Amino acid sequence: MGIEIKRAALLLVSMAAALVLGACAGVDTEKLRSQATEQLRKANFTAAEEVCKKALELDEKRLGKDHQTVAADLAILGRVYLKQGRYVDAEQAFKRSKDIREKHLAPELLALTESLDGLGLTYTAEGKFDDAADLLEQSLQIREDNLAGTSAQVAESRNSLGRLYFDAGNWAEAEALFKQAEKAYEKALGSDSPEVATVRNNLAALYFAQGKYGQAEPLYKWTLSVYEKSVGPESLDAANTLNNLGELYRVQGKLAEAEPLYKRALAVYEKAVGAESSYVAACLNNMALMYQAQKKFADAEPLYKRALAINEQALGRDHIAVANIMRNYAVLLRMTGRDAEAARLESQVRTIVARQGTIN
Repeated sequence: MGIEIKRAALLLVSMAAALVLGACAGVDTEKLRSQATEQLRKANFTAAEEVCKKALELDEKRLGKDHQTVAADLAILGRVYLKQGRYVDAEQAFKRSKDIREKHLAPELLALTESLDGLGLTYTAEGKFDDAADLLEQSLQIREDNLAGTSAQVAESRNSLGRLYFDAGNWAEAEALFKQAEKAYEKALGSDSPEVATVRNNLAALYFAQGKYGQAEPLYKWTLSVYEKSVGPESLDAANTLNNLGELYRVQGKLAEAEPLYKRALAVYEKAVGAESSYVAACLNNMALMYQAQKKFADAEPLYKRALAINEQALGRDHIAVANIMRNYAVLLRMTGRDAEAARLESQVRTIVARQGTIN
């Protein structure tokens, strides 16, 4: 009897130790997820990916590959990939996260919407608008059914769906959703929150696309001031807004106002995401267009060449972003009398477009 009591006591001690270890492991990975989210906010993509993969590895080993905590790790990893334009990796991570959550949760429960939203945004970036619409509309419906219409999560879904409609060319629907998201975020988080700034940045982009420059400009300026205060003047969000405002001035012919904005954006991009990122390539392309408009061909050409080299390495030689830069560079070559070189680039552009789709 004494031996059995000892065995039972040892078993209880062992179980308690296992529970403590399990709890510690859970706390560790929760901290790792928080660190990954913080690194993502700062656009430290390499660090965010490394930390998130470590959390994923620990949770898969501790809990199994189909646990809901693993789904949370995958959702953050998907966001890291999405921010970098690594859409294939993002799609795989969000799909797996969604599949795990659907196994464990009823579809109407809120945890699933994070995966639906992330995968929907990935499909939007890839131009898979029908697939994206199904997921984003499902996410919005779940949140509206379970939360107040002024909650931050409902605002997030409306903003995501608005981005889909914007990219798909349904501008009236996009504007309505952006304005609904703006009001909900203001109610939930305050009028000067970075989330409100993100929605207003989207509204500014919508007005810019429609040629409503007078409506776009004050929104971009306000957005920039909020980002600089809330997430920092050297944040990716601030750089994107500087680049957008530079583009607004460039298309209006306000080239002297555009140039310092591009230069500020480029400096932030190079520091935040590295000199070889597609963000840098996009900014270089815009700067080259500005110099080209001024007939400063010697300033524009090396920027096109550098932007092409970056995107061919980062995105692949057949990417539409590569074709876009080639098309612009070909115009410069025509303007400087190098028709044979221009014709070669134009042929490459036609090949890429035939494979991938249209250029923006």
